[in-house]
Amino acid sequence: MTDGPKISQAMIDAYDEYTHLSLDRRKFMEKLTLLAGSGAAAAAIAPMLAASGAQAAMIAETDDRIVAEDVTYPGADGEMKGYLVTPKDVSKPLGSVIVIHENRGLNAHIRDVARRMALEGFVALSPDFLSSQGGTPADEEKARAMFSGMDMNATVANAEATRLWLTKRTGSNGKTGAMGFCWGGGLVNRLATKSQGLNAGVAYYGSQPPVEDVPAITAPLLLHYAGMDERINAGIDAYRKALEANGKTFEIFVYDGVNHAFNNDTSSARYDKAAADLAWSRTVAFFTKTLA
Repeated sequence: MTDGPKISQAMIDAYDEYTHLSLDRRKFMEKLTLLAGSGAAAAAIAPMLAASGAQAAMIAETDDRIVAEDVTYPGADGEMKGYLVTPKDVSKPLGSVIVIHENRGLNAHIRDVARRMALEGFVALSPDFLSSQGGTPADEEKARAMFSGMDMNATVANAEATRLWLTKRTGSNGKTGAMGFCWGGGLVNRLATKSQGLNAGVAYYGSQPPVEDVPAITAPLLLHYAGMDERINAGIDAYRKALEANGKTFEIFVYDGVNHAFNNDTSSARYDKAAADLAWSRTVAFFTKTLA
């Protein structure tokens, strides 16, 4: 039995640069080929770096403990699509959590995360922020490209419309938080600077908002970062100082030795179960406290 392809940190960094900066797959494969030593090795490694839609979900769509459905609701400037999951047999109003996707759109993994959050005792809604462009396509490359032309102000407005819709639903206790991953983590940070009604925000390895907007934050924040994520971590110190200077309620956790997207269990090269489990337990405890 032989070992599989060896994945180096340089390969992971090249993939991160490709998926978040260049969006040029040809150049990425050229660089990966040089790092791997051959085109065949690069072809074998590339799928291990990417997220796999075929990865089994942690919580099945048919799990009888939840009710899951695709929904539409009013956005700020048009109809929004989303995936709504509620615990079954609820006896009291619940807090709600907006689960915001990465720069791949509303895919099977994020739907799975919404189901996990519902099983923690919350109403979970994962919006499709590509709704105005027809919704998330099946092709991940196409989905990623669609994010480059998005207007951030309009996107934040749609996130706020999502919060308002959730808060007013029958069965809501009136409190709504937001959690997001990568692009979605950055959106949580932006939403926190614009929404006076957000009750809690959790950002996983998300880009920081402009520091001049930090004074407007009212929601408590929980910020998860990957220790090896140099691109995103470059903004931590300025964000921390602005939050401290303005007396905001927040916690920052940096998980040493793990990569950007460490929570995504569909990416075998970057997923870190120990860090993901710890961050998740902190997230659930945070929402339990802030959305009760």
